[in-house]
Amino acid sequence: MDRAAGLERWWSRIERGTGADGIANFWRDEPGADCYLAAVSSSLAEFRQTAIVNALRACQLFTGLSPVELASIAATTVSKFVEKDAYLFREGEPALGFYVVQKGAINVHRVSSVGKEQVIHVFRTGDSFAEVALATEMGYPADARAVESSQVLLVQKAGFLALLRRQPELALRMLASMSMHLRVLVSQLEDLTLKDVETRLANWLVKRCPDPTSAKPHTIELTMTKRMLAAELGTVSETFSRTLAKFREQKLVAVKGKSLVVLSPANLAALLRRNLGG
Repeated sequence: MDRAAGLERWWSRIERGTGADGIANFWRDEPGADCYLAAVSSSLAEFRQTAIVNALRACQLFTGLSPVELASIAATTVSKFVEKDAYLFREGEPALGFYVVQKGAINVHRVSSVGKEQVIHVFRTGDSFAEVALATEMGYPADARAVESSQVLLVQKAGFLALLRRQPELALRMLASMSMHLRVLVSQLEDLTLKDVETRLANWLVKRCPDPTSAKPHTIELTMTKRMLAAELGTVSETFSRTLAKFREQKLVAVKGKSLVVLSPANLAALLRRNLGG
């Protein structure tokens, strides 16, 4: 039996749900089983490496890096699965590196002395976070919890810093990318400093309208709970609900299940300008 035929039989057993015992028994009966296992192992390793490189390429932090450079970073990166509500790390824990969200959502927050959770940001597919780990020996400055079942990439600190020392030109490229990334984070921070919840919510909605000058309705699919969105806007659920109800009364927004419909982006943008004194 050639390798291709062996692999085909192996996968057909998996698809029929024979389970681990059935597969093990199958392999014991096959000649050259070690060769097939080696081939499968090699293929899976290549698949994982390709998936990691693609995820890094989609991350803004690595914009402009070459395939070779991405592959070098992928070599020091490991993939981790995080169950919903499980913690990736807690404030003060030793920093192992920084993360890229491959799939899902990670809520990075701090907890006050009275136990109130303040969301710093909810990071989603393609976002990176905890880069501060590269520049300090201190532990992580906040908690990170999965909002939903998530797959993340851990770019390991020791390996990544060693890579930058070997390839100074990569360090320069990363500085440029991190500068752009910092601008995005500063913009997000500025959004949280807007004077009231009405302005923050209007700003959040307008930013998600492709054309803020349009009078045509635009639907925004919520990928988080309203409670989580309230926390991201720096408020509580009750205040968020009152503000949303006010927008509905003003015919600015409609709620349809898990979607928010901006009835007129132009009108909402006008309200935002007025609130900002524009």
